Amino acid sequence: MLNIRFLIRLFSLIHQVVYRLSGGRIGSQIVGAPVLLLTSKGRKSGKTRTTPLLYLDEGRNWIVAGSNAGDDRHPAWWLNLKAQPEATVQIGDTLMRVRAREASEEEKNLLWPRFVDMYADYEVYQQRTTRKIPIVILEPESN
Repeated sequence: MLNIRFLIRLFSLIHQVVYRLSGGRIGSQIVGAPVLLLTSKGRKSGKTRTTPLLYLDEGRNWIVAGSNAGDDRHPAWWLNLKAQPEATVQIGDTLMRVRAREASEEEKNLLWPRFVDMYADYEVYQQRTTRKIPIVILEPESN
């Protein structure tokens, strides 16, 4: 039996390559939800890492959930952002510098139902794990 983490990484890699090569024309949606590419610096390796993520568009900000498909461990991209919150987001063919922060409990209470409406499996993921799935706000950096 193939390791599920390996399959997720493989799908992620293929997705980001196709997304980038097509300028977001292919891969900008999964299961009817919008997808962005988040690139952050590895907290241990210092290498850049890119992950495709479902997101909510919230005015000037983009909101992502650190679900890790309900795994008991936080996704590496979230741990990387906690160590160094500066990152890059690609939406379509547009690249933007962002700064990440965890949503407050009040913000999360407002945003979580929107994630579940967008993709019902988020609720399944939360039930699968004992950790609180973080909601992460990606705020554009001023130039």
